Amino acid sequence: MEIEVKIRRNEHTTPVGKLADAEVHFTSGVLAGLKLVGFGVWTRRDGPGCHVTFPARQFTVHGERRSFALLRAVHDPSALGQIRACVIDAYTALDRVDPHSEAGV
Repeated sequence: MEIEVKIRRNEHTTPVGKLADAEVHFTSGVLAGLKLVGFGVWTRRDGPGCHVTFPARQFTVHGERRSFALLRAVHDPSALGQIRACVIDAYTALDRVDPHSEAGV
C-alpha cells in the first residue's frame, strides 16, 4: 500500500502553535482513492521541532471532555511513529521548498 501526505499550512493565528493540517492519501491497495484527514502539525512546547496529532473524535463524559483516537496501532504501538515520521517529513520538505506554499509529498 502506498500513501502520499498532503500538507496545508495554517494561515491563521489560531490555534496557537498549529503549523499545518495534513491528510494521508492512499494511492494503491484496497484503500486507493481514499484519504484520512485530521492530522495536525504543531510546534513543540518542550524544545525545537514539531509534533503530530492524529485524527480524533471528542466526546464528553460526566462533563469532562475526552478524546477518542481514530488511528490506533493493532499490535505494536511504535507503528504510529512511522506515520508520524511521514507527516513530519512531508512538512519539513514543504518548508524547505517554499515556506509559504501548500503541497503534497
